[in-house]
Amino acid sequence: MAANTLQLDVTILGREYRVACAEDEQAELLEAVALLDARMREIRDKGRTGGVDRIAVMAALNIANELLRERKKPSRAAGRAIDAPVAQRRIRDMGEAIDKALASQDKLF
Repeated sequence: MAANTLQLDVTILGREYRVACAEDEQAELLEAVALLDARMREIRDKGRTGGVDRIAVMAALNIANELLRERKKPSRAAGRAIDAPVAQRRIRDMGEAIDKALASQDKLF
């Protein structure tokens, strides 16, 4: 089932924007707006850039750079190696337990 689409009025760096989003994504959108607004204000307040368009591009580049750095980090799960013999033994043991449970069910019918 598709989520309802909402029209939200948001403010970024003092400018109003109307954006559409799925109802179930509203919280994430508002969080993204807050992040972008904060980053743009930070860049503006440091006085490194002039116009709003340039501030927006700089903020987008900073956020994209952070995202790419996070994607390159090894995942926590990747750091844990799978011990194949242990995993195979556990799978075999689970299969045997399932077989025993099913065998006792056959006697009921």
